[in-house]
Amino acid sequence: MWTPLHARLHQTLKDRDLLPKNNHLLIAVSGGQDSLCLLKLLNDLQSKWSWKIAIAHCDHGWASDIGIADHVEELAQNWGISFYLKIASTMKETEAAAREWRYQALIEIAQENEFTEIVTGHTLSDRAETLLYNLIRGSGTTGLGALTWKRPLTDKINLVRPLLNVSRAETLAFCQQFQIPIWEDAVNANIDYARNRIRQQLLPYLKENFNPNIENNLSQTAEILKAESDYLETEAKNILLQVISPNKTQLNHLILRTVPLALQRRIMRQFLQQLGTQQPNFEQIEAMVNLIDAPRRSRTSSLPGNLIAEVQEEWIIIIQL
Repeated sequence: MWTPLHARLHQTLKDRDLLPKNNHLLIAVSGGQDSLCLLKLLNDLQSKWSWKIAIAHCDHGWASDIGIADHVEELAQNWGISFYLKIASTMKETEAAAREWRYQALIEIAQENEFTEIVTGHTLSDRAETLLYNLIRGSGTTGLGALTWKRPLTDKINLVRPLLNVSRAETLAFCQQFQIPIWEDAVNANIDYARNRIRQQLLPYLKENFNPNIENNLSQTAEILKAESDYLETEAKNILLQVISPNKTQLNHLILRTVPLALQRRIMRQFLQQLGTQQPNFEQIEAMVNLIDAPRRSRTSSLPGNLIAEVQEEWIIIIQL
């Protein structure tokens, strides 16, 4: 049966060129409503797009995971879809550890079986939660615009999230309509996790007391911020090429003085990342920005890895202690 949600996803895929025809898709299925909705939709659309599709399930080895893999595998068998399973040997029950392991496991399955796209069931509800989560943590616009439609995981594998204009309420209704059995993960009910508190406590409060359309509005905000952040990142990268020295350890602060603050911060972050700092914090970036207008011999020692930055003539120079 062709539903409005089928039509919406079909149009989204055409408009955004997310999953081109004939590609090999590895669909991450947790057993929850979002991933099962995604699986049903892509399976139904397969004939129109000529994809090769398969299911990947990641078992963390937690007590709450018992039985889920069997449930997903049985569904794969009933629908005639290839099934791949990864089981963690030891896994800390933390959001960060689980997420990192899942993506690595999915990449391994994709590489071993020549899949070009890993597809997940993240929704606009997830996007709203991610914006709030990152806002509370103090992220800039890049973090607030996270959870994008498509991004590379390796040089040959993309991560695709085609349901970012679909709410969690819609995925639940879809599963109920087609009587797809949903496996409720007990971990999602654990409010020790910040994301679960946002989902179960903060967003319902905001819906009831401020705006019933808060999820959709936050998701739209994330979309706007993503586009603006991408533009600023490109501009910063171009300016960095103009101000960095050939040995990649010096910046021309005289040129940087003519650059708006928003770009100065991004340039400094990109520069520090080139030096090996994976996630420079706000204080480190601000310390570097403050050197742009600082007098000669000014320096900062707040950088990681025994590095200091010092103003010498027209240059901000990085020195290894």
